[in-house]
Amino acid sequence: MPRHRVLFLLIVLGSGCGRRPGGEFTAMSEEFVYTTLSFSPTTATAAGLHEYQGKRLDGMLDDFSPAWLDRQRHYYEQFQSRLAGIQPAALDPQQRADYSILQDQVELALLDLKELQTAFHNPTIYVETLGNSLFVPFVLEYAPKHERFLHIIARLQKVPLFVDQASNNLTSSPALWTQVAMEENEGTIGLVDKAIRAAVPDELKNDYENAARTALHSLEKFQNYLKGSLSERDQADWRLGGARYARKFRYTLDAGVQPENTLQQAERELQSVRGRMFELALPIHRSIAAGHKDHPELAGAERENRVIGEALEHIALRHGTAASYMEDARGDLEEARQFVASRHVLTLPPRANLQVIETPEFMRGIYAVGGFDPAPALEPQLGAFYWVTPIPKEWPEARVQSKLREYNFYKLKLLTIHEAIPGHYVQAEFANAVEPRPRRLLRAVFGNGPYVEGWAQYATQAMLDAGFLDHSPEMQLTFLKEELRVLANAILDIRLHTLDMTDQEALDLMQDQTFQEKEEATAKLRRAKLSSCQLPTYYVGWRAWNRVRDEYRQARGGAFSLSDFHDRALRQGAVPLSALGQLLQAP
Repeated sequence: MPRHRVLFLLIVLGSGCGRRPGGEFTAMSEEFVYTTLSFSPTTATAAGLHEYQGKRLDGMLDDFSPAWLDRQRHYYEQFQSRLAGIQPAALDPQQRADYSILQDQVELALLDLKELQTAFHNPTIYVETLGNSLFVPFVLEYAPKHERFLHIIARLQKVPLFVDQASNNLTSSPALWTQVAMEENEGTIGLVDKAIRAAVPDELKNDYENAARTALHSLEKFQNYLKGSLSERDQADWRLGGARYARKFRYTLDAGVQPENTLQQAERELQSVRGRMFELALPIHRSIAAGHKDHPELAGAERENRVIGEALEHIALRHGTAASYMEDARGDLEEARQFVASRHVLTLPPRANLQVIETPEFMRGIYAVGGFDPAPALEPQLGAFYWVTPIPKEWPEARVQSKLREYNFYKLKLLTIHEAIPGHYVQAEFANAVEPRPRRLLRAVFGNGPYVEGWAQYATQAMLDAGFLDHSPEMQLTFLKEELRVLANAILDIRLHTLDMTDQEALDLMQDQTFQEKEEATAKLRRAKLSSCQLPTYYVGWRAWNRVRDEYRQARGGAFSLSDFHDRALRQGAVPLSALGQLLQAP
């Protein structure tokens, strides 16, 4: 019997009496990780957990039946009560960090299951869960190809029941969520009908065809349901409202900050960053538009907009093409890797397991630009993926050029640094070495968002501070535009969900105040309506990473080493940033 199953039974039977608080908590934490991962076989496969309590998870699909959702709610409620019986002060620093993560995850799960009820209002969770359940065994070589395709076939056979659960559960959905679900569902259909079908081993072709035929019929049926029945029931609101947003914000960020204070600070800093941009843009503007004399006829924000905007327009002219976009990202990745190594920014991961691939179609609703998918926490030797969303061939030229101007020569490099090296990929590789394994899983699968997104922003800053692109003014100005975007992310999310910000106000913020292209602003607005409390993690996390570094520098004095700080902080995994400082000071 697996060790985690033994622990689960011991706890349920109450045989931990007399155990020290630290030992009891360790057992509880391990149980939580494996039990909640088993709630989602799709997530379990991606994390490298293939079997639990005698069940082979790789051939299973997530269960969204009301009975199973109720069982999950009951588990989280019981675990919440058990956590309340643990005194954090009796735990060691590492355990206290884990306690905070567990507490946040339980509260988030109960908020969703009892109040937000995503399973009854958001069709994208079904489409993305199903797409990932098939895509992960398709691209991740955790077993021989024959075995992985058996898992795909087993999951395809369960698609009709899965789709029926989705159709029965969904009572209403915001129009945008339904529209995105339709777009992503088309991607899943293409994945089954084309990409996976083309790679099926010869000996499994008949079995695959039989399973795929039934699954595709169900997916087409679901598409019709989305277009018809669910589209007519669009009364659900994507806005969380002030009270629910504040609670989700607290448990998602765990940073000791409130939405209203974060909003006020971000709006103040936005003006400060614009001022720095103006000073940096002036010499660039003089070199490209000397005849304008820096627009002395204008004043205030109008002059800032004109000077900064014209400088950024000039910078944006240097970009690749729709055809070269992916190769440009691959070249930027190698350039970043070499720079990190030569400047000793940090210790690069020893594995060469990162691939640059196109964002899966069923995930492009929320990953309109790109993203990162880490190697499984339990099988870190397997593939990690830097997703780059290609520019669709059917886009009109104006839309293509808008995207290329936004992700120009400089911005594409910043994206690659953020998502890959030394950003998310490096952070995930360090996290996948955390021991013991249950702690690694906890911090990898349920890790703190500001730690993760804040690191990617902070790491980009560290690269430029170290001289990436020789302190190019064009790169510096592009990065300040990135800082404006981070501030706009927080403002946008808080105002949309709590203060009834309109679409036009959101677009004005992004295009007029933070210099984003129309294509970027439109995609970001859509993303903000599809998610909540994720966009502020960049701003809150970035500021917290700088604070933790400065406190560590002060504590270490002359013994401080920036690369050593980076390595030590990354070795902790994605803990709340308030706990990170304490862990770095611990003996």
